Amino acid sequence: MRQPAVFFGHGAPTNALGGPYADVWREVGEAIGKPRGVVMVSAHWETRGLGVTAQARPETIHDFGNFGPELHAMQYPAPGSPELARRVAELAGARPVEMWGLDHGTWSVLVHVWPEADVPVVQLSLDRDLTARQHYELARRLKPLRDEGYVVAGSGDFVHNLRTWKRDGGEAWPWATSFNDAVKSAFERGDHDALIDWVDLAEDAQMSVPTDEHYLPLLYVAAQQEEGEPVTFFNDVIEGGSISMTGVRIG
Repeated sequence: MRQPAVFFGHGAPTNALGGPYADVWREVGEAIGKPRGVVMVSAHWETRGLGVTAQARPETIHDFGNFGPELHAMQYPAPGSPELARRVAELAGARPVEMWGLDHGTWSVLVHVWPEADVPVVQLSLDRDLTARQHYELARRLKPLRDEGYVVAGSGDFVHNLRTWKRDGGEAWPWATSFNDAVKSAFERGDHDALIDWVDLAEDAQMSVPTDEHYLPLLYVAAQQEEGEPVTFFNDVIEGGSISMTGVRIG
């Protein structure tokens, strides 16, 4: 059975503790069911050269500070999959690694998507030696995985500007809304070139993407979209004026 590709706008690590976004993530997981496994590209694992986690039991990594003990104590004991890691290495040329695990871009979301932690998870790193187009072309090589029972997923925020984040909430900045809408429109048109060349996607695009590590995982999901394949959005909210929680499901 062909599996979907999904991008999660993960926001703050505290979403791991629950809330309205987490409730929707749970609904996403219920709609997907239990796939054979998931390949996750997180904003929070950047490398030189491409890596894929290969442990049978990946560590839950608490790669953040200034949060309470409840969050730091959380564990997501999902199994890894050396078999899936070998398949990803075969398709994408990634090197299997043991020195990483599941960072918060992955587990803070999946703890709600598959709360029983019974779906095997591997992470694919963001190779910082690649251009945006090269990330997209690399992601296209992962397309066979969906027909083999695996979900291809990304986790980041395609509007992510902490410098302009409103701690007390408030309406989205106009440039954030404009970019969020432009990304959704490009998906609906199937215009992947527009997503790759994101600087020209909307006015003031670089305010929404001042650094690209939270945007690039989106390209791994866009690359899975076949012509005419349906796209839906969830958690379509801009939090604190400049963090997009919007998720994207392909298929």
